[in-house]
Amino acid sequence: MMKRILLPLLATLAMTSTAHAALNEGDKAPAFDAQASLAGKAFQYSLSDALKKGAVVVYFYPSAFTGGCNLQAHTFAVNQEKFTAAGASIIGVSLDSIKRLNDFSADPQYCGGKIPVASDPDGKIAKSYALNIKHDAGHKDSRGVEIDHDFAERTTFIVTPDGKVSSVIGGVAPEANVAAALEKVQQLAKK
Repeated sequence: MMKRILLPLLATLAMTSTAHAALNEGDKAPAFDAQASLAGKAFQYSLSDALKKGAVVVYFYPSAFTGGCNLQAHTFAVNQEKFTAAGASIIGVSLDSIKRLNDFSADPQYCGGKIPVASDPDGKIAKSYALNIKHDAGHKDSRGVEIDHDFAERTTFIVTPDGKVSSVIGGVAPEANVAAALEKVQQLAKK
């Protein structure tokens, strides 16, 4: 009887500790510069520069052109004006190449030219945010193209202009992740 109770509890704790491996609220968000894409055009993104204009939603996702990531990018894109109205900008970060992100950022089904996505091909940015990297390349994306990179865990950080993490959102479905991020930046705007 004790085994039946203890094993599920230990499994839940193991999953919970993995989800909480990321930075915490109040931590200093690591600044980063990365090649990014917006509307199919590559540019140099700087978190430090973006923070001069207001809060930044830094969302990490496993891979462009995959089910949950497609939905998350599209949901951020259709809500982009609400984030802007709350004084926040958005940057997606994945281990995708800039070539894949140029296609993804321009596609109206996904980013639709409304939100930039940054390339973190070696996972350095994801690791600086204490995210787990899954070594699981070799799958095909929603276009049938083989994915040749590792995956960062889906986690969103709300970073305030002082460079601090005000919220961490992980372990929820893509649409819920976007809704929670929007709620957090709207709360920040009211302060």
